[in-house]
Amino acid sequence: MRLLVGLGNPGREYAGTRHNMGFRVIDEVAARNGVTLSGRRFHSRTGRGRIGGQDVLLMKPQTFMNASGTAVREALAKTGLGPSDVLVIVDDLDLPVGRLRMKGSGSSAGHRGLTSIAGALRETGFPRLRLGIGRPADRSEVIDWVLERPTRAELAILDRAVTAAADCVEVFFAEGLERAMAMVNGLDLAAPDDA
Repeated sequence: MRLLVGLGNPGREYAGTRHNMGFRVIDEVAARNGVTLSGRRFHSRTGRGRIGGQDVLLMKPQTFMNASGTAVREALAKTGLGPSDVLVIVDDLDLPVGRLRMKGSGSSAGHRGLTSIAGALRETGFPRLRLGIGRPADRSEVIDWVLERPTRAELAILDRAVTAAADCVEVFFAEGLERAMAMVNGLDLAAPDDA
């Protein structure tokens, strides 16, 4: 079994915000693969299904972003999986809107959800897929920025990013990390279609 974790914040007030891109990708992957997220385990909404030929547990932690590690640590402890068996999906301020980046490990780059997971697991060796949400013009307004809903123009790009991210997740489970990285790293979904 493998674990797919999308990060976000629970509750209606956070639905559709930039910080909930991980939740959006989980919902897209679940819909495509006939997975119902009706379970309540590991401080998360969960669902289990087959993705890319593998048995996968999908999770949307309900701990709020900054405590995501609690959910992931508990899931690994109860399932016997290791950090390399987890794929985490997050938003990323440092990537422009419409850019995706996948890595097999690395630093949290200041993302509090990734920081929480790395701290809870005491390691950074878990794959992660980042979806760019860009930064506000005034860099001091980051907290408000991530908790706001995207503009209409951004949303059109982010919708394409969610689709591409779900494609990437399916390739990751079917063909592995290297193939998934080659698929999305360098992809710019903000570029015109005829570019």
